[in-house]
Amino acid sequence: MAGADERSMLGRAFLVLGAFTSERPRLSQSELSRRTGLPLPTVHRLCRQLVEHGALERADDGTYEIGVQLWELGALAPRAHGLRQVALPYLEDIYEATRENVQLVVREGLEALYIERLSARGAVTVVGRAGGRLPLHASSGGLVLLAFGGGELLDAVLAAGLERFTPATITTEHRLRSTLDDIRRTGWVTCREHLNIGTLAVAAPVSRSTGEVVAAVSVVVPAEKDPAPLIPAVRAAARGISRGVA
Repeated sequence: MAGADERSMLGRAFLVLGAFTSERPRLSQSELSRRTGLPLPTVHRLCRQLVEHGALERADDGTYEIGVQLWELGALAPRAHGLRQVALPYLEDIYEATRENVQLVVREGLEALYIERLSARGAVTVVGRAGGRLPLHASSGGLVLLAFGGGELLDAVLAAGLERFTPATITTEHRLRSTLDDIRRTGWVTCREHLNIGTLAVAAPVSRSTGEVVAAVSVVVPAEKDPAPLIPAVRAAARGISRGVA
């Protein structure tokens, strides 16, 4: 049936697009075939069509990368673009005060998706990047989103396993539940070297007027810094953004 064929083609196209990562932003057709499990002729046909529509771009060496058309479409997503517009002035204020990493994250499945990050040249090195993803249990913003995400989300995260990134990463259910309880009670979290050695992160929730938490603001500084001055600044920024979120 034509409808089934179209859905199948769309699914295969998203398999190809989903094969690209921040670590492998450029892939050959052979690599795309291996990563997606699709036959090479199918990948060849899909790549040609995706290039024609601007979803992929073909480099001189024959490899492919995500096209600008996808970025333009992604920028229209209200959960990213609208939220980012509201948040940016507040993020810039924290950035000017700290000259470190200031981030805005939303939840996408079992991961935290960074939709904005401001970072000075000399800022402490972190794993996250705008457009990148991190496990919810291992980042300050991710923990905030997990704390207000409900029991089903927590069960899914626990079932997926709590991967260890550093000796300080939360890897037990008891510690995770205790941390989430603290976040719901205080409205913020501090994570020292949970994801990156040598870093300290502070995060707070962004919520709608209904109380639904839709994002988190975080700042990442060197681990030896005192988090106390950062907590009120991050919480104030989160409250300011919350007032502007529809």
